[in-house]
Amino acid sequence: MKRPEHWQAYPVPPMRAQAIFGDRVVRCFDNRPAHLPEMLADTIARHPLAEALVCGDTRLTYADLDRQVAHLGAGLAALGVAVGDRVVVFIDNRPEFVLVLLALLRLGAVAVPVGVREQRPGLSYIVRQCAAVALVADAGLSDRLPRASDAPALRWTLLVDEQEAEQDAEQDVEPTSSAAGLAGTDGLAGQALWLHALGDSRAAAFAWHQPVETDVAVILYTSGTTGHPKGAMLTHLNIVHSLLHYQACMRLQPDDRSALAVPASHVTGLVAVVLAMFRIGGCVVVLPGFKADAFIALMARERITHTLMVPAMYTLCLMSPALAGADLSTWRVGGYGGAPMPATSIDALAARLPALTLLNAYGATETSSPASLMPAGQTRSHADSVGVALPAADILVMDDDGRAVAPGETGELWIAGPMVVPGYWANPEANAASFTAGYWHSGDLGSVDAQGYVRVYDRKKDMLNRGGFKIYSVEVENTLMGWPGLVEAAIVGRPCPVLGERVHAYVHAPGQPADDAALRQFCAARLSDYKVPETFTWCTEPLPRNANGKLMKRLLREQL
Repeated sequence: MKRPEHWQAYPVPPMRAQAIFGDRVVRCFDNRPAHLPEMLADTIARHPLAEALVCGDTRLTYADLDRQVAHLGAGLAALGVAVGDRVVVFIDNRPEFVLVLLALLRLGAVAVPVGVREQRPGLSYIVRQCAAVALVADAGLSDRLPRASDAPALRWTLLVDEQEAEQDAEQDVEPTSSAAGLAGTDGLAGQALWLHALGDSRAAAFAWHQPVETDVAVILYTSGTTGHPKGAMLTHLNIVHSLLHYQACMRLQPDDRSALAVPASHVTGLVAVVLAMFRIGGCVVVLPGFKADAFIALMARERITHTLMVPAMYTLCLMSPALAGADLSTWRVGGYGGAPMPATSIDALAARLPALTLLNAYGATETSSPASLMPAGQTRSHADSVGVALPAADILVMDDDGRAVAPGETGELWIAGPMVVPGYWANPEANAASFTAGYWHSGDLGSVDAQGYVRVYDRKKDMLNRGGFKIYSVEVENTLMGWPGLVEAAIVGRPCPVLGERVHAYVHAPGQPADDAALRQFCAARLSDYKVPETFTWCTEPLPRNANGKLMKRLLREQL
């Protein structure tokens, strides 16, 4: 099968049509790993002494990684975690996230990463909805973990505490497996144990599980317009195709070193950085948190070659005085997505970092990361575009009646390909509404011109975009409506030059005093921090509605 026109000069593997997930027929890469365990085992065998993972003073080669993952995987198996079991991973950017992820893949369990900004109600829903048997979490987040009544299927809560592990290692004592004394664990669902206490003498012989490539490897929850998130099922087939797309179309090499500056629990961090590097034998350099000055220093010190971040992070780097004196000559690939990159930022980065190639990418959790990517050298001349469809991807632009529109006209973007997930976990209603003949309905309004360049204009589902974090208005509005005396609430994006949008709330609470701090605190206890409204307008009159009773958010946005 011929390579798509825009990717003729790239090392794209041969493709042919293949039936997957029952009735889908898509272009698949012919020469591909059968599944993630095969890919990871092959990388470890080819690059045993290459650096695989760096975080602060921790430096692990692929051989080190293999030993630690085998030890942890055998311990989880001895505990009782089995093939197909869902295990929620509630860990910040640190080596343990990667070790747990790979141990679950080795075991054949399904990893369910959740961002550490999630609060107890959202986390409890996810644990319950996917019927997770275990939850692995940072000990410092124990006050957000589900109670027994909220997660009846949960059997184990495994806590990660770096200081405790280091103390046990220094004292050369057998670590306790009980975490019952940890503050905040009383009443938690499942038996509380320390993760570092797991281990098994059979670890050396603990082989990688060999799944079918259409088996689910990871479930990632996406915000839903009903207020409840949906669990997108990323299969081995999906993720492998995304990794091959990144490898070929970013021209990744074994000596690449990528900075994990975005959350590892999101599809970009997980697929575009962690697993993409492990596909090629590169190195993942973990940042526990993003601060521009510290990020720039790390980029120079670790000789980073690759990143994939949101535009706001590049803007913050440009604003940092540290950029002027830093040697970033090795930085050659700068992927970005989630929001447009201003042309002024593209020009400023080109002037300061001439070796850096910026590449706009567009995708979603449901597409296992990328669906389109800008070919190298075209970012500035097509600054309003998110690139072209990747070799195995198909992107249609459809009207409300499900008919394709003409090139350049606006409609909803529908996406198909081997990287599109088969559906959402235990959610047939969402599957029926979101997929048609293998095409996922993105909810984004955009166009594809006659040359194949994709543009994204607006969010059909009334979604905000705060620095690359997607926020559905209805979820925040539903939370606000729990405030006593509140009659109406509407969320709109307040323009921000750095983050793109910030969350602004219009609230109508007749007779109630305006108290921004109290209402903000109310939301903070129930929502991820980036979803919490930062500013409020307290309205004495009802919010504007049209003749059909529909809220007119356009008028509210104009007021801002």
